[in-house]
Amino acid sequence: MPIDTRPSYGHPLKSAMRGPGPDSGLDPDAPLPGVVGSGPAMREVFRTTRQVAPSRACVLIVGETGTGKELVARAIHDLSPRSTGPYIRVNCGALTESLLESELFGHVKGSFTGAVDNRTGRFEAAHAGSIFLDEVNSTSPKLQVKLLRVLQEGEFERVGDNNTKKVDTRIVAATNRDLLDEIDAGRFREDLYYRLNVVPIYLPPLRERREDVELLVVYFLKRYAEQNRRDVRRVQPEAMRRLREHDWPGNVRELQNYVERAVILGDGPELTVEHLPPQLRGEAPPRPMRHRSGGAGGDLATLTSELVRQGIRSAGPTANDLHDRVVGQVERELIQQVLQACDRVQIKAAARLGINRNTLHKKLSEYRIDENSPAPGDGGEEAPDGGRTGDASSPQDE
Repeated sequence: MPIDTRPSYGHPLKSAMRGPGPDSGLDPDAPLPGVVGSGPAMREVFRTTRQVAPSRACVLIVGETGTGKELVARAIHDLSPRSTGPYIRVNCGALTESLLESELFGHVKGSFTGAVDNRTGRFEAAHAGSIFLDEVNSTSPKLQVKLLRVLQEGEFERVGDNNTKKVDTRIVAATNRDLLDEIDAGRFREDLYYRLNVVPIYLPPLRERREDVELLVVYFLKRYAEQNRRDVRRVQPEAMRRLREHDWPGNVRELQNYVERAVILGDGPELTVEHLPPQLRGEAPPRPMRHRSGGAGGDLATLTSELVRQGIRSAGPTANDLHDRVVGQVERELIQQVLQACDRVQIKAAARLGINRNTLHKKLSEYRIDENSPAPGDGGEEAPDGGRTGDASSPQDE
């Protein structure tokens, strides 16, 4: 997992990057400088980063907030032939459209109120080096056109200027949104996406690579114990178990903060459960998960995966009724909601569910749905003619 090992001075990876270059015969799966991780997902990140770094290709780094996108971008630069050139970082989500345009491309004196002098933009400053565009999904359609031109032609104009400038800059972009969703929503240009997405690198959230949690905890424990002159050398097994099982909505950055807090507030040589924040001690509700799909609640596949994972965890390691616990609960809820949407008319509900009516009857009985409070369409209320609504011969179901 990418970890920012930046000291309070200097460059975070400068000293680590001195020595053998990218063609020195290193294992392509070897961790990147300043990066902690040993699972298959992170080995793929290491491999792809080392393969793409020597090239001129654009790279799009995708991952949730706190997964370490900037560290990978920096590693791409430092492992490339451009490592002696400038490395410029721009957070596209931190500035308004007008300020970001000026920040990226510069401006000439008098081009807008407050432009009292000519200004060099970040693309010019990154000439012969690399520029990292973080949160590139935040750019406006107008800026996306200018970015596309830089990618295609290597040229642009400063704000308020007619003179075209040429630059040789390698672009590495990052996003915490699914750009295909942004394209569908009309917020991101498809042609720009394909220009940026020459080589994608996906940084998985920490909850998807729990095998790295212990490595990260030990790494941060040593780091913050040294910084704060504390004699914290080990982690209580129960505390480590809770750290491994936490969902980490803030990813590595959240874990880093929790370990630093535990080192500062703890006493003695061991990090214990009492040193962890309330949500890891079961004293506060967990924070909502963030999903890389960019939607309000994540895509259906992600939500399903999370639901199953939570169901398995809540059942405990000895449970032998996981199908009933997870699938049964979801099926019961689905039937109830579809019945409600179909005004409790069973034949309509069966059609929506894609099952026959007899199967629906069995499910209603199995899950005891509306067993004690029959409603029209559920086969339990008498019709004016003395029949039962919901019967096969009932006009309501035809």
